[in-house]
Parts: sequence; structure tokens; C-alpha cells
Amino acid sequence: DHVGSYGTEIYQSHGPSGQYTQEFDGDEMFYVDLGKKETVWRLPMFSQFAGFDPQAALSEIATAKHNLDVLTKRSNFTPVINEVPEVTVFSKSPVMLGQPNTLIC
Repeated sequence: DHVGSYGTEIYQSHGPSGQYTQEFDGDEMFYVDLGKKETVWRLPMFSQFAGFDPQAALSEIATAKHNLDVLTKRSNFTPVINEVPEVTVFSKSPVMLGQPNTLIC
């Protein structure tokens, strides 16, 4: 089985930001640099097999922004309070001074 995620867009209301990516089996194929308005391929050879017009991503990000604005105005509009995340780090193996180890968050 394979999983394709085509045209995943994210827009956050706390600033002029967004993200547009396409993935296959969990690996990013490309993303659109919204500032430069260009498609950035994870591996340049991918661009030989397919193409993507970044204007489509910009249009979808604009739609996502509009929809988020409408939903925010129709809702309670109570901003979320940002809390400091709690992170716990575990070592993969027993820690020995001077020896490399893998950390797992």
C-alpha cells in the first residue's frame, strides 16, 4: 500500500505564514516557497518527472486564510493561550560518559 498526500496546505493566523507540500509514502516530494513563489523539489530529479505551478499553492493558501478568517469571526474568537511545551528526552542505551548515544524525544 502507498499513501499520497497531495496539496497539504497549512495557514496560521498569528502571522503572514503558510505551508504547502506534497508527499508520497511520508516523504516530501516538494514544497512551495511562498516568499519566492517557486516550487522547491526535495530531490532535483523529481522535477524531471512532474511539474507544479506554485500559483496553485498560493491560491489554495489564500483560500485557507480566508476560510480561517471566516471561521474565526463566526466562532467565539477566544485566542488560545500559548503554553511552554514539556519535553522529555530518553537515551536509547545506558549513558556512558564519552560514548555516543541516540536521544529519543
